[in-house]
Amino acid sequence: MVVGSVSRGCQVVVIGAGPGGYVAAIRLAQLGKDVILVEKEARLGGVCLNVGCIPSKALIHVADLAHEVLGAEDMGLTVSSLAIDLPKMVEWKDGIVDRLTSGVAFLCEKNGVEVVQGAAEFVSDRSLTVSSEDGRFEIEFEQAVIATGSRPMALEGFEHDGERIIGSTEALSLQAVPEKLVIIGAGYIGLELGSVYAKLGSQVSIVEFLPKVAPDLDPEVGKALTRQLKKLGVKLHLSHRAESFEAGDPSVVVARGPKDDELRLEADVVLMTVGRVPNSEGLGLEAAGIQIDDKGFITVDDRMRTSAPGIYAIGDVTGGALLAHKAYQEAKVAAEVIAGEPAAFDNVVPAVIYTDPEVAWVGLGEEEAKEQGFNVVTGTFPFKASGRAMSLDATDGFVKAVADADTKQLLGVVAVGRGVSEFIGEATLALEMGAFLEDVALTIHPHPTMSEAFQEAVEAALGRAVHMVNKS
Repeated sequence: MVVGSVSRGCQVVVIGAGPGGYVAAIRLAQLGKDVILVEKEARLGGVCLNVGCIPSKALIHVADLAHEVLGAEDMGLTVSSLAIDLPKMVEWKDGIVDRLTSGVAFLCEKNGVEVVQGAAEFVSDRSLTVSSEDGRFEIEFEQAVIATGSRPMALEGFEHDGERIIGSTEALSLQAVPEKLVIIGAGYIGLELGSVYAKLGSQVSIVEFLPKVAPDLDPEVGKALTRQLKKLGVKLHLSHRAESFEAGDPSVVVARGPKDDELRLEADVVLMTVGRVPNSEGLGLEAAGIQIDDKGFITVDDRMRTSAPGIYAIGDVTGGALLAHKAYQEAKVAAEVIAGEPAAFDNVVPAVIYTDPEVAWVGLGEEEAKEQGFNVVTGTFPFKASGRAMSLDATDGFVKAVADADTKQLLGVVAVGRGVSEFIGEATLALEMGAFLEDVALTIHPHPTMSEAFQEAVEAALGRAVHMVNKS
């Protein structure tokens, strides 16, 4: 890494080395650009790779494995006891992160990307300063890409101390399973980590201001998640507002219910998962002429261009779905536009919640399609009718296909169940290619698999389901 220079120049500077930033830098270098990648942290990969997507999924896998083994008596496996070594789990998780972050650094080096460690701040629309422990220097550039990501939202009365009140970062590196864990917020992070610690033995309570789990998705999704959370012993306190924290042994979370009733929950640890805000402060955006919206997100067009000519922004800092794979695609679009190639972000974006069961969706949901004026037809295939799901003892959930009843074009897919994250990409491809129900119905899916439920759901939408009774 280069630090301590007085000044230097490049064609493109990329600020932030998370999923969007490092992909943009590598793609720009592949397109022949002289690129400097600025990252304030010591390791590349951003939140997703270091303290988000990857480490959380590693712990989810271990917790699922432990839960499955302990519940396998009906399948002929009896385990008398199971020791949970959380420090060993965290060490294994950290090993995965180390290998992947090293891999990102290797790819940057091999593609000719120069990496500089420090905090960037625009001085003008063609220069910025980088500050680090080793000094401060200036970079002059022709074009820039902002990929600074997002961070957890704070909540008044619940000041983060890293021990009793923690965020997802600390939740991924606890050295002991808390006896009583209270989670504020039933978003995907809270649901995922709540499921992990419930399976590892914590008494988990979730406080959520909204009246439903996953309120923006198909109603059956929230019902399926709620059923499973109750099976895990998780106590859901919906329509409750977290008000205050009383430190003690144990501490207490005070919440207020829909009838102004007070709820007091004992907690050894409180996990805050109430949303995320963009990392747009301290970048000197005004000096570069870059506009932000009222929530602090940088405004961009479909070519990832900001209000300042020659400056682009990608990933979480631009708002929308805060997803790594969205940032990947935006990074490629920005790089190709900078290189003078035709590109624009007009893709459908799939999403996954790694709960038990998993939830995955892409395109329009049934209600959303109706609101947009479509004459909607749907087909649903329950996993309780799937031979593969039965053999995995994973019959919770379903796949639902949403289509235009007049043209029979596929509009969206929602799936709940074991491993649905692994085949939502197929549904995304179908939507990208403008597939019709008949296209999917005629595509032979291997049997027995969970993915064939997609074909079954489509056949149900066509009124010719074989492995379930068709709607009259």
